[in-house]
Amino acid sequence: MVRIILVMHAPLGQAFAACAEHILGRKPMLSVFEMKPDDSIDERVDQLYSLLVEPAEDGVLVLCDIYGATPFNIASRALKKALARGVIGHMITGTNLCMILKALTDQQEAPADLSEKVRLGAMKGIVNADCTLFP
Repeated sequence: MVRIILVMHAPLGQAFAACAEHILGRKPMLSVFEMKPDDSIDERVDQLYSLLVEPAEDGVLVLCDIYGATPFNIASRALKKALARGVIGHMITGTNLCMILKALTDQQEAPADLSEKVRLGAMKGIVNADCTLFP
């Protein structure tokens, strides 16, 4: 099973985890790794790297909130180090609740397949509801 790690600005990761638990009716199998404004970048890279290299049955999927922001930069550095050590890992940014639910419900997929399904799930979850509200 692919390990899912939410790497986000605090308190977004915890909020996503709580929403997923509410919707799924069970505690989700994921880790939350959040950044606070005063965090040391180098320390957080090392901490995330330690989390990434923990044994995972089928690899790891990192979901970040914003491309190019601090959580993304920390995750990029930590994941590069983990990949060099043989970890099978993927990262997607722009995380929304649809992506997290898709990741959790398809967690048994191969990491590359899961990564693509999560990306597609994000796009399916973005709908212009005007046409249904104002026909």
